[in-house]
Amino acid sequence: MVAAASVVVAVGTATGMMSALDDGRGSDEARPEVTDSPTLDLRPPAPSPSPSATGSASASASPKKKSASPTPSPTRTEKKQATAAASTRLYRHPESQVLDWVRDNPGDARQDVIRSRIADQPAAVWFADYTPDTITARVRAVTSGGAAQGRVPVVVAYGIPDRDCGGASQGGAPDLDAYDAWIDRFAAGLGSGEVVVILEPDSIAQADCLSAAQRADRFASLARAGRVLKDADPKARVYFDAGHSGWHPAAKQADLLRQAGAASAASSDGVFSNVSNFHRTADEITYDRQVLDALGGPASLGAVIDTSRNGNGAPADGEWCDPDGRKLGRNPTLNTGEARIDGYLWVKLPGESDGCKGSPGTFTPSYAYDLASS
Repeated sequence: MVAAASVVVAVGTATGMMSALDDGRGSDEARPEVTDSPTLDLRPPAPSPSPSATGSASASASPKKKSASPTPSPTRTEKKQATAAASTRLYRHPESQVLDWVRDNPGDARQDVIRSRIADQPAAVWFADYTPDTITARVRAVTSGGAAQGRVPVVVAYGIPDRDCGGASQGGAPDLDAYDAWIDRFAAGLGSGEVVVILEPDSIAQADCLSAAQRADRFASLARAGRVLKDADPKARVYFDAGHSGWHPAAKQADLLRQAGAASAASSDGVFSNVSNFHRTADEITYDRQVLDALGGPASLGAVIDTSRNGNGAPADGEWCDPDGRKLGRNPTLNTGEARIDGYLWVKLPGESDGCKGSPGTFTPSYAYDLASS
């Protein structure tokens, strides 16, 4: 993923979340092991003036830094929500790098802060490696775990061909036919309970590197993916890539989303934004509502926002790789109190490095502690 998206790093989209990768142990386990999965280089492209109220910039295929956009002060309601406990309805998968670290380091002085503020929170589980033979069982391991607890898992499908425009998070299925078959198998693991599906971070916002024909083919596969996922599990909520408030103007992003089927209730429940990025929740709320208004479609369409590392907003210099001075954002919840905002999620697991404070995608306790104690 380019500069404009989110920095999904090595453990599942350069975003660094729990990632259920195939480690060769068999198809009955979902284990978040670090592999050579994609590292999302989500630096924003060079900013250009636009009429967007959020000061977003046009994305380019090359990773260029983006300037920060104005950040409104949080309202009283937002301040109150920032301290709310995590929703008990969201599922915390029992396998992740941060949980492994907490279990293995009981005497570390940082352990209590990292455990209570990060490890105890529900986070997304990424499926970023192309392993069609085991994907159904691995997805099922997560969704059945959530169902057993009466909680809602968040899963990330990240297997689109030519992802990240061949950048740090390159990978995915070899072609769209293979991707369509992979999505079929992914959908077969959803079960029949509630689940949130984050469908292909950066796949829409970062499509400028593709030719017009390639974009049309990709968008057709994404529209199909949404239909397949929702047909397989009518309780699944599927969200499409809206980039973030510092990227495309809302009208442009909505046009791209419409081409990918995101305005159809048969494929979509709305959009997601800010995956692996740092833009403030207030900015994302404003932007997502603008995108949804421009998108059209049923009034039921909403948005979910990655709040995992946005507590201090985006760095003024546009740095995307483990920037200093960041902190945790709002705890994950499906009860935001905000119209058309369906959830605040931790899609990127805080503490998993973008590649500067640690190896890409690996849990880095010093970074996690900085985020959690800021």
